[in-house]
Amino acid sequence: MAPQDGVATIYGVPTKYASLLTLVVQNSSLVLVMRYSRILPGPRYLSSTAVVLSELLKCLICLTIHLREQRSQSQYSRLPTLSDDASTSSNQHAYSLRQLWTDIFGVKSGFLKLLVPAVLYTLQNNLQFVAASNLDAATFQVTYQCKILTTALFAVLMLGQTLSAKKWLALVILTAGVACVQIPSSTTSTTKQPGNYMLGIIAVAVACLCSGFAGVYFEKVLKGGHTASIWVRNIQLSVGCLAIALVGALMWDGQAIRQDGFFQGYNPIVVVTICIQAAGGLIVAMVIKYADNILKGFATSLSIILSTVASVFLFNFMPTIYFLLGSILVFSATYLYSMPDSPKATEVSTIEAEKGPVVNVEDYDSDNTSASHPAPQPFRDESDLDSGDENLDATSIYEPDDGNKSRNYAPSLITTPTAEKKVFTELGHVG
Repeated sequence: MAPQDGVATIYGVPTKYASLLTLVVQNSSLVLVMRYSRILPGPRYLSSTAVVLSELLKCLICLTIHLREQRSQSQYSRLPTLSDDASTSSNQHAYSLRQLWTDIFGVKSGFLKLLVPAVLYTLQNNLQFVAASNLDAATFQVTYQCKILTTALFAVLMLGQTLSAKKWLALVILTAGVACVQIPSSTTSTTKQPGNYMLGIIAVAVACLCSGFAGVYFEKVLKGGHTASIWVRNIQLSVGCLAIALVGALMWDGQAIRQDGFFQGYNPIVVVTICIQAAGGLIVAMVIKYADNILKGFATSLSIILSTVASVFLFNFMPTIYFLLGSILVFSATYLYSMPDSPKATEVSTIEAEKGPVVNVEDYDSDNTSASHPAPQPFRDESDLDSGDENLDATSIYEPDDGNKSRNYAPSLITTPTAEKKVFTELGHVG
């Protein structure tokens, strides 16, 4: 990523648009590839083993990023002195395995608190494969947007958040859109679709509940006062998901694994599915970092259209008028929900009172001085103090105001209020 005119770019493309394009491709391709991998002829792979490998890949990616950050911080945390021995300095500031273990599994690390969302995320990932086995990709993609509704409801119940009228309207439109998608037509009712439609809908519904509760719970843990980085939290979450997914795979598919092996039914399509699923959280993190939540909602909505169009050509999917209407409603609701609320009157007055630099103004250019406003002392550069020259011209750096230009103020007199940092959370853990 090389900055171009102050804007980060990837091969000449601004990072904001590159990340958005990547998110659109990831969201739309995941359901398509997952669906395709489940209907391929031949022996079918075990979805439980795919979840295990996906969580393992997430854990390795987050661990690599965390170790890279720690190495960078240790290199620039303290400048070495002449008296420091090279080996001693590296031993003092290197990020050891013991420190890594303490950060992830220590008593004060909060690892046990993340076991609850780990169970829910593992269940959600398995239910996605169940839904992909029984629903077409377009229906799965549209219906799965109900996780926005469940996340909002759990945020109100668990975090005490208040939703504006616009967001409630978006949630109502979303519910209506998803309901329209489920309406069958006379032409599609006679067409035999592979899989159990009702089982797929139930799997998506439970997955949305798991996603909403786990996402809000994870946000509550992040705001619980612990100072661990987001990558440490995602390593903890991935380790918990990995352990639970491995135990679940051995319990439910242990006999099949012993007979035909852990990687039975695997092919390049399955490997691509696992990689796309593991990279989803990282792509979302990149979008939120370089773009914003509005563009993220637009990218998610655009992926719904791409999934529907691709399903028509890849899986002979015939959308009904109800499906098209529902898709438009879900598209609109997703974009509407991601838009920021207009500030209230009290918030506007607060922002107006706090915005802009605060300048301590005094008439430094006035020739009339008094006891209450003494003349300013001359300023000198630090190099002048070190040179020992006693015959320096003690002239003020402030130039008189001639009416054609603004006054010159010392930088120390200007204080800019610290901007409040916004924390964006994703429906699902990063990485």
